[in-house]
Amino acid sequence: MQVFWHDDCLAHDTGEGLWELPGEWPWLDVAEPHPENAARLRTFRTALLRGPIADRLTWREGRAATEAELASVHSPEYLARLRAACAGPDRVAVEVNTVVGPGSWPAIVAAAGTSLAAAEAVLSGETGMAYALVRPPGHHAQPDLPDGYCLVNNAALVVRAAQRAGLRRIAVLDWDVHHGNGTQETFYAEPDVLAVSLHMRHGAWGANHRQTGAPTEVGVGAGVGGNANVELSLGAGDEAYLRALDEVVAPLLREFRPELLVCPSGFDGSGFDPNGRHNLSAAGYRRLGATVAGLAEELTDGRIVLTQEGGYLRGYSALCLHALLEGLLRLPEPLLADPLAYVPDDSALYPARTTADLAAVRAALAPYWPDAFPS
Repeated sequence: MQVFWHDDCLAHDTGEGLWELPGEWPWLDVAEPHPENAARLRTFRTALLRGPIADRLTWREGRAATEAELASVHSPEYLARLRAACAGPDRVAVEVNTVVGPGSWPAIVAAAGTSLAAAEAVLSGETGMAYALVRPPGHHAQPDLPDGYCLVNNAALVVRAAQRAGLRRIAVLDWDVHHGNGTQETFYAEPDVLAVSLHMRHGAWGANHRQTGAPTEVGVGAGVGGNANVELSLGAGDEAYLRALDEVVAPLLREFRPELLVCPSGFDGSGFDPNGRHNLSAAGYRRLGATVAGLAEELTDGRIVLTQEGGYLRGYSALCLHALLEGLLRLPEPLLADPLAYVPDDSALYPARTTADLAAVRAALAPYWPDAFPS
């Protein structure tokens, strides 16, 4: 597996405030760093460089995206506004919890271009799997709106690159704990892109996040049936995610027959993440990775491009990243012990809840994929 990296991704300074909200909060003794900060990405990199998986990874240098590449997903007007906001001299909130400032534009184009470099390596046959370890994240960014710490949609840019390379069917499989609304918005009317998002039930959260992430958001026009929202209840846990992959994602992918998997990869679904409530463990991410690798081997000749999304308790998120890559590489045994594994997976206690969640997804998709979800 190749891991793609660019130092400019660290230049994006999101500042501090009240968690994700910038500014001064007089009742705080010490302001909190914005959760999407450079330290989390450095920690992820260090875990892969120093962890026992290190000798199984090859590191590659990323690059900056061009304006034309960015414009394959985002409107020129939006890109001009975003670049102007990044010009400084001060940090500004371009959305209630999404901050930019001096250094942000180099990080944005580095994250986008490094994701594209990862795609190019897979599309050329240089590697089967490539992980773009980048920030700022991207899956909430819509063609003309920032949202949820995201400014440019890195995964959507990878899809566009694959289309330019001649691929006809591309699937996006997003397991960040939050709905991949930007990716949904980008491809909502396109029949040749299947967008699947596994996420917690959180609904719309503001003017820049109008999408609800409900199973009934299935696409429009020629793209109807091509958007699958696997909305899972609070505290879903490892078993719920594995069931979602087996009972919804796998049948759907087998019917769609993608030529490439693009995976926005977040770790904010862990049981220790302050920004998610889904109780996944490192072992769960390892099993998720192995399942996704198996689907890719079956359907795409093993071709997967992954882009880094959320994960905000950085130490445990780094462990989950390590575990995910172990699974993707189909390693027979865990390489790292989980020091926080004392929290049980309660999802096995609530099978009826998960059964109902997945039934709602299958019911919403069955009219468009009757062979995948027969009645």
